[in-house]
Amino acid sequence: MSANNTPEQAEGLRERKQRETRQRIAETGLKLFIEKGYDGTTLDEIAAAADISRRTFFSYFASKEEILIATLGDDVIPALRPTLLEESPDTAPLKAARSCLLKLVSGYETKESIIIDGLLRSTETLRIRKQAFYIQMEQVLFEAMCELWPAASQRDALRIVAMVAIGVLRVVSEKWRQEDAKHPLAHYLRKGFDLLEKQV
Repeated sequence: MSANNTPEQAEGLRERKQRETRQRIAETGLKLFIEKGYDGTTLDEIAAAADISRRTFFSYFASKEEILIATLGDDVIPALRPTLLEESPDTAPLKAARSCLLKLVSGYETKESIIIDGLLRSTETLRIRKQAFYIQMEQVLFEAMCELWPAASQRDALRIVAMVAIGVLRVVSEKWRQEDAKHPLAHYLRKGFDLLEKQV
């Protein structure tokens, strides 16, 4: 440790380096998946292209699948709770969930999103992992709602709202993919919630 660095600063530098390495591995893996296909890309190729050893790869990711899940959820999942908690407790839970998800998809949709979505549907294992990602989103959303509306009597209703909100996201994401991202995902999400609100 440098004489000019406190233990806290040194730890901060290590964390930043780890985050940058993880991001480099994920970006390298995604690039190779796009170029060679998911099944056509090996762990050794990803490690070599990212300029790391195979052992170092496993310090950050357990498998190729983990890279795709990371590109999908590394930013979205951590942002879900604080974004929901920005909503007013005076807002109806479903409207708060709608607002929260619109902010997230507007902020994280990229040109690679539809490619990643297609890759995640390319094998049964990846499809299962994507479903697990939605379940995780649902749980995080529900827990954040319980913070915003802490009354125990609302728990069951909030769980239903969280399930419905993520269900809307799943349905419109499929529509977005089928139409080859003709419109931004937020456009489909608004239409999905509008449709839901007409039915209740």
